[in-house]
Amino acid sequence: MTRTTTGRSLLTLLALALALGCTPPREEAGTEAAEPLRAVQRATAKAGSARIESTTVVGRELSLDATGTLGWRDGLTGTLTLTYTGGTTAETLKKLGTTSMEARYLPDAYYARMGDAFAGQVGGRHWIRYAYDDLADLGGDAGAGLAEQLRGSSPDQAVKLLLASDDVREVGAETTRGRRTTHWTGTVDGTADGQTVDIWVDEHDLLVKKTERGRTVTGQLSQTAYYTDYGTPAPAERPPAADTADFGELLAKNAQGGSNLLG
Repeated sequence: MTRTTTGRSLLTLLALALALGCTPPREEAGTEAAEPLRAVQRATAKAGSARIESTTVVGRELSLDATGTLGWRDGLTGTLTLTYTGGTTAETLKKLGTTSMEARYLPDAYYARMGDAFAGQVGGRHWIRYAYDDLADLGGDAGAGLAEQLRGSSPDQAVKLLLASDDVREVGAETTRGRRTTHWTGTVDGTADGQTVDIWVDEHDLLVKKTERGRTVTGQLSQTAYYTDYGTPAPAERPPAADTADFGELLAKNAQGGSNLLG
C-alpha cells in the first residue's frame, strides 16, 4: 500500500464520509419557487435534527451507506454508522481493518473510529480527529471546501442550493415511502459537473427524501438520503483524547517521512 494511495483514500473518505454535504450555495436566483422553498428551509432549520439514512456512490472511488442521527441547531452534532460497500477507498480502508466505522460530529471537529490495524500504526489510538479549521488549511479552496461541506451537512443545505438554482421547478405531487410529498428539482453549483438536486417535501414543509447526481473526475456521483423523526436527540460524545489521533498531526508526520499511514 503506497503512501500516495492511502493518503488520497483517507482524504476522499474525509470529503465523502458524511455524504450529505454540499458546496456552499450562491445568492438566491429569485424564481417563483423561492417562497415555498424558503418555507421548507425555515421548517427544516427549526426542526434542528433528524434521523438519516443515505446511500452514496462516487464513481470508482467509493460507495457507502450511512445511518444515524444528525443535529444542526447549534453547529453540527450527531453520530452515524458508515458502511463501505465498494470502491478504491473501501479497498484501502479494508487493508486498514475497517469496513464500517462510527462517525461522530461535534461543532469543532469530526471524529472517525478506525479499526485495530489502523490503531496499531498510531500508538494504539482508534479515532481520527478532523478539526474543521485544520481542513480549511489543507490546500486553498479545496481545503476550505471540505470544511464547509462538513459544517453544512444539514438537510436544509439542499434547499439553499435549490434557492440559488436558475432552473428550479416543482415537479408535482408524489408518494415517497408511503407519504404524500411534493417533488422539487433543479441544477445547482455543486461538487460535481452538471449536478442536480431533487427534494421531496411533506405537508409540514420537511424533507422526506433528497437526491444529488452529477459527474466527478472518477465517475458518476449519486446520492439518496431519507429523513425521519425530526426533532429527535442527536448526541455525540467526544472520544477519549488518549484514544484519538489528530489528522493534522498525522499529515505533518507523513510529510516528514515519519508515517506510512498517510501521504
